[in-house]
Amino acid sequence: MNTKTTLRFSLMGLLVSAAFASSAAMAQATPDATVPGHPRVNEVNQRLDNQQNRIQNGVKDGQINAKQEARDEKQDSNIAQRESADEAKHNGHLTKQEQKNLNKSENHDSRRIHRQRKAG
Repeated sequence: MNTKTTLRFSLMGLLVSAAFASSAAMAQATPDATVPGHPRVNEVNQRLDNQQNRIQNGVKDGQINAKQEARDEKQDSNIAQRESADEAKHNGHLTKQEQKNLNKSENHDSRRIHRQRKAG
């Protein structure tokens, strides 16, 4: 495997382990209080999924290099961790202010991805 592939697998492993750790912590903190389909949570998660797809498409097209990909995925991971922590505080919900803060971070990340793909 080349360095780029190894880095990609390492980052994906880190994201998956962070997701499992955060979901396990959430399950312990709120056993039956999660609300499936909460609109604020769904919006944040959908945006993270969309950005992940944009990053992967940029890598596939050669518009985003490995260093940029690592930075973008680290930022998305940070947003996901903040979301999980916020949800844990409010029984699986996000307050409007928490959603606003997460959206602000996602907007910043989205603009950076756009600039990278445009320049690439």
